[in-house]
Amino acid sequence: MSDTSDIRTPAQIEADIKRRRVTLAETLDEIGVRVHPKTIVGDAKAKVVAGVDNSLGRAYVGANRIVSDVRAQLVHEDGAPRLERIVPVALVVVGLVGMLAVGSRRRRD
Repeated sequence: MSDTSDIRTPAQIEADIKRRRVTLAETLDEIGVRVHPKTIVGDAKAKVVAGVDNSLGRAYVGANRIVSDVRAQLVHEDGAPRLERIVPVALVVVGLVGMLAVGSRRRRD
């Protein structure tokens, strides 16, 4: 016994074949675009740029947090400087700069 529930006319079979050819051609075109060297290079560049942007963003947030923490240590909430903390830091910085200047002067002589 044969199954007669799926009997198609030649025109229906040809139309089905045409539809499948169009779908196959579209799929092949899409694959061709995906594996094209320019597409691959462009995708790689985009991934690198996204990674760099992400890293720079995290670095900026970290640096901003450090600056805010330092500022909070050196400035009152009302914006007035905390001289009891600024003066010792300034003296240490001046001392370090002086030591570096003397050290570089000795190397030249």
